[in-house]
Amino acid sequence: MTVLKSQLIVALDVATLDEAKRLVRALEGIVDTFKVGSQLFTASGPEAVRYLLKEGKQVFLDLKFHDIPHTVASAVAAAISIQEGGRGIMMCTLHALGGLEMLEAAAQAARKEAQATGVKRPLLVVITVLTSEAKKDNIPRLVLERCALAKHAGLDGVVASSQEAALIRREFGKDFVIVTPGIRPKGSAAGDQKRVTTPADAIVKGSDFLVVGRPVVEAPDPAAAAKQILEEIKQANLTS
Repeated sequence: MTVLKSQLIVALDVATLDEAKRLVRALEGIVDTFKVGSQLFTASGPEAVRYLLKEGKQVFLDLKFHDIPHTVASAVAAAISIQEGGRGIMMCTLHALGGLEMLEAAAQAARKEAQATGVKRPLLVVITVLTSEAKKDNIPRLVLERCALAKHAGLDGVVASSQEAALIRREFGKDFVIVTPGIRPKGSAAGDQKRVTTPADAIVKGSDFLVVGRPVVEAPDPAAAAKQILEEIKQANLTS
């Protein structure tokens, strides 16, 4: 894979939109894609997404939708309707535990809403097993089952740790999207993540997008931290 800045997604896991704006400004020209998760969306709502779109950034909306099919379909449609200048979100998450009917309803709603509003349909990716969960012998089996569920529902891929990425890539092919959180550059603390990996290891094992939060957000120099990660991604792309 050719190295792209869009492979790095910085998680705006901060308490306020003002904090998010400061971080986005600090990473101008370095990072193009940002994650809006539960914390920032709860604090600021769609305004956070619209701000990023207005700034020309790509948005990964990570709200892990999980409810009855009708509710999730409506939530996905609402997420796609958050637009600015004819652009919408790039990707959003659903939880595999919602089941096949829920995932299929989300896929159908995404297609309809994107067509109706004239925006590109976002990638829909399924949470497999959270990277904060401890290592267990049955995790690879669970991950593959949930990947199969996502594919059967017509979704684009999954969120999974790099420890399962190579297995997923082998079983589901090069076009199946793999988003990997729990990324920690060399020398970074794991925090509450149990199944962490370096940027280089994730790329080599087949991950398409790497989600990085605290190692950038809490760094004394976020720009330097992001550049280090991008360099690790670049070197991995050259060797993979």
